[in-house]
Amino acid sequence: MKVLVTVKRVIDSNVKARVKPDQTGVDLANVKMSMNPFDEIAVEEAVRMKEKGTATEVVVVSIGPAQAQETIRTALAMGADRGVLIQVDGEAPEPLAVAKLLKAVVAEENPNLVLMGKQAIDGDNNATGQMLAALLEWPQATFASKIDLGGAKATVTREVDGGLQTIEVDLPAVITADLRLNEPRYASLPNIMKAKKKEIAVKAPGDYGVDVAPRLKVLKVSEPAKRQAGIKVETAADLVMKLKNEAGVL
Repeated sequence: MKVLVTVKRVIDSNVKARVKPDQTGVDLANVKMSMNPFDEIAVEEAVRMKEKGTATEVVVVSIGPAQAQETIRTALAMGADRGVLIQVDGEAPEPLAVAKLLKAVVAEENPNLVLMGKQAIDGDNNATGQMLAALLEWPQATFASKIDLGGAKATVTREVDGGLQTIEVDLPAVITADLRLNEPRYASLPNIMKAKKKEIAVKAPGDYGVDVAPRLKVLKVSEPAKRQAGIKVETAADLVMKLKNEAGVL
């Protein structure tokens, strides 16, 4: 059983993002970059499947600049077998372009399962997994907090607004990982050294015949407005008066 895991290079979750002075985007100069946290959870789950003997090979794919090889190396150090980088320089591709590229990779690799993070913390689109499943015409299970594989089926517990939902999907399928699926491991030094020798194939969007030109144009990026200080009231009557006359919520 082959598992394909997608990973994305994003601003480290502990770093405060800064907007460029001209408001054309987020400033990435001299900023620490890391693997998207939800993708890290997906990699951990795939490696655990391999350790249990459920999966025989874990392939990691990333779409982004040449530096994304570092992100793939992190996944290889965690226990993945090999990587594929589709190098795209400049502006990151939109979710639909990413899904089309991943569809081509799936056709090439022929995995039994695609594991993805539920969303990337930079764009927060939460769309690529669903789009990929639609393009492949595969079953999908999003926001997974538990995955059990048995035969040609996967039983997935999903986190939904009302609690937990358990569904069963036929394999091959696309599953996206939520926060509570597992706790990713730290790669050991020996595994980090071994990862340097593992294969990373570098491809281009043109190799798959996919156009990654953006369909959307960002007009302006700005930081959220600073929160204004609150006020104190002496009595409940003052509170009601302000809610009614000033806030207009009563």
